[in-house]
Amino acid sequence: MASAYGDLNLLNAAIDSTPLIDNHAHPLLTTDAVSKHPLLSISTEANGDALDDSKTSLAHLRAVKHLANVLGCEQTWEAVAAAVEQKRLESRDDWIKRCLDGIETILIDDGLDTAGHAEEFSWHDKFTKSKCKRIVRIEAVATEVIIRSFIGGSGKYTITDMDLKRFIDIFTNDIQQSISDSNVVGFKSIICYRQGLDIPLADEVEFKDVKRGLEDIMNAGMKVEDNEISLNKRIENSHLNYLLVHIAAKLIRDAPGPKKPIQFHTGLGDNDITLTKSSPSHLQGFIREYPTVPIVLLHAGYPWTRETAYLAAMYPNVYADIGEVFPCISRQGQENVLKQMLEVCPWSKVLCSTDGHGFPEMFLIATTQIRSALKTVLGELVRTQQLSEEQAVQLVQAVLYSNSKKLYSLQTETVLPSFAELRTLPLPRTNWTNEAVIQKLRSLDAKYLRIYWYDYTSSAKCRLFPIKQVYKTLLSGKPMTVSIAKAGLGLLPVDVLIPEVTATGMYTLQADWSTLKPGPAPGHVSCFGDFFHLDGSEEILCPRTLLRKTLGEAAAQGLTFLLGFEVEFVVLERNPDPTSPDKYRMLRNDGHAWSMARAIADWGREGSFNTAADEIMDTLDTAGIAFEQLHPESAPGQYELVLAALQPLEACDTLIQARQILESVAARHGFRITLHPKPYAMAGGSGSHAHMSISSPGGDKPEIYETFYAGIMEHFRSIMAFTNASPASYERMQDSFWAGGRWITWGTQNKEAPLRKIEGSHWELKVIDGLANPYFAIAALFTAGMDGIKRKAKLTWKDCAGDPARFSDEKRKELGIVKNFPGSLREAIDALKEDDLGLPAEFVRRYINSKEAELAFLERMTPEDRRRWLLERY
Repeated sequence: MASAYGDLNLLNAAIDSTPLIDNHAHPLLTTDAVSKHPLLSISTEANGDALDDSKTSLAHLRAVKHLANVLGCEQTWEAVAAAVEQKRLESRDDWIKRCLDGIETILIDDGLDTAGHAEEFSWHDKFTKSKCKRIVRIEAVATEVIIRSFIGGSGKYTITDMDLKRFIDIFTNDIQQSISDSNVVGFKSIICYRQGLDIPLADEVEFKDVKRGLEDIMNAGMKVEDNEISLNKRIENSHLNYLLVHIAAKLIRDAPGPKKPIQFHTGLGDNDITLTKSSPSHLQGFIREYPTVPIVLLHAGYPWTRETAYLAAMYPNVYADIGEVFPCISRQGQENVLKQMLEVCPWSKVLCSTDGHGFPEMFLIATTQIRSALKTVLGELVRTQQLSEEQAVQLVQAVLYSNSKKLYSLQTETVLPSFAELRTLPLPRTNWTNEAVIQKLRSLDAKYLRIYWYDYTSSAKCRLFPIKQVYKTLLSGKPMTVSIAKAGLGLLPVDVLIPEVTATGMYTLQADWSTLKPGPAPGHVSCFGDFFHLDGSEEILCPRTLLRKTLGEAAAQGLTFLLGFEVEFVVLERNPDPTSPDKYRMLRNDGHAWSMARAIADWGREGSFNTAADEIMDTLDTAGIAFEQLHPESAPGQYELVLAALQPLEACDTLIQARQILESVAARHGFRITLHPKPYAMAGGSGSHAHMSISSPGGDKPEIYETFYAGIMEHFRSIMAFTNASPASYERMQDSFWAGGRWITWGTQNKEAPLRKIEGSHWELKVIDGLANPYFAIAALFTAGMDGIKRKAKLTWKDCAGDPARFSDEKRKELGIVKNFPGSLREAIDALKEDDLGLPAEFVRRYINSKEAELAFLERMTPEDRRRWLLERY
């Protein structure tokens, strides 16, 4: 989910990507038991007749909305319930995995009264990244002691001092075993439900009342239901309850090593509690009595949140949990809980939980709402300069993950990224709330929305919507989607289907609001879309999805990257001669050359491209696109725009957004921008050089980056099918033109090498141009590089200093320069057929089919006709 603060990319990335350690929840129901319990309970503590009234609560209505969006059904409870049932029938495990997505581990209180109906705590391991652990309920241990060791005879029970001692000894032994059990990470008391939280000091416990309480329970007897034994009378004698928590606290206090926390239910609960005694402020005496025992106040103490925050702030052994308010109170209530908690409580003392129980859907909506509230509340704190964005990221990682990991001494799989590393992570696809999107669009004063995608012929395509239609869709609660024919990913630029694709089938193109930027025209805003099947599953043929999955595979290997592009382009004028076959002509210039100050001398003159460049840079800045420089290049009318380094998916998005701004602003001033790799035979060509570096820890070690680039070198011939994706690309690839040349090699600061080493893992790829689909090209490069790392490939090529085309055969052989690049796109496609780089087979097949159809179309033209045709379209 997202707040209106959608431009806080690092904070939003941290909130979306940080896994949640759910420090308090309950087991899911078994397949047989799930139908015996009301699904309606997932957003309320009400039960009995009050449960049906919850349908008109804000918490319920919000839960319906969230679930309907995930399930793809109408926003009614009946539709949601039917869709959930269908998910259970299709694949219960798949649905649970979806609902628990983003949860690192669950600390499970398995003492809830669902004996025989609930799964074992370890069963949940298959749905979480790290193994789940137990929270032992103190009252459940005592119940088990009574059933196992005290009830069994006939007649009326009378508890003697010896009986009481025996009970205490057995209970003590069971608690000690749990303290020693590595699967148990804490304890829980529900004394709030039984007598309230006003626990007297240990020496004030009345043992005669304890014995009376035990007698009452034992004389009430037991019952058997579903082959499970339970007591007819629960443990709710005040002094017996007091004794149990004091024994547990003393045992934890006196145990060696790290102290396992005691969780206390506080505040929010069903009508079994006495509300006035549920405030955690009643625990102050108990907290003081056991200063070394960690105490966790569950559920934010709601509605006693400020009391909870105060206790956590003032006592070093007290921690505040913010669970169950997600999803059981309204959005405004949840945000207020966070705000009140942070008024006084250090974020190092705040823990997170779902209090999920029985149904996986509760985990789903709780985690979704937690992240949404964090974005809103922390976004406001950053905007008002109460927190820096880096501090807000630290807060997120602490509350969602680190605080619980430390408190419960957990061994978990995930290693959280540093702030610097977070900048390089692939941003997860962000699901903004519709309300947040509307607020963002209004803040941009948008009149029209463009949703872009990039196809297999490297053509930027989009759909344009009047903003009123966008608002209408979003206000109805629906996501902003477009139906696109599946044939759209198999079309040539002249709208002819490739032979292997039919006109049957539809995709859903869904807006990715995290890419929303103003531009490329005044009043317009733009974002990218991702392709999905109608059932909501991802389409691997989608360019952005392919790269996102590639980056996910890299992250699983501990690899992250930074990527920056240079955009070389040629500016053309429209030809005023209607009889000429050329629509465009060379930009009139006075000796245009590389970095020549004369080339920008007419900046400010009406009708000059340099004046248009002023608007281009302003538009880039308004869109939040960071660029480092703009300068004249070698060919007539040629310029280079250098974009800042970003994480790879964002870098590819930004490249296309920058090109759209270039094209749009230039067109408004009467100019044509072309990315044609070689528009003039006797002048330098245009590339789209990519600067890459391995940003993950150790990335600058030669044993890492050299194997990465060795993988690229080994697969270079196949990679060329993606980086030099047009017949015109091979016109640019000439020796001695600073274009990468024809020889497979690398060199430190060598502008003639296809791979230029700059420093450490920062290398520049020169053999890529503007007719490549950047998502495909970078996915191919990184896949090849990761293969090199996996195999520990050796960089057998020696550092090439100079122009390899001018070396003798012996000199090249000495440097390991023995192979040429493909001389044409057909040759590159043949190389790809032999070496698919390990990319998804379905994607490779579609790409090859598309390129072969494109070649068949272009090869029928004369070279000059093909040049004109490409200039008009790229």
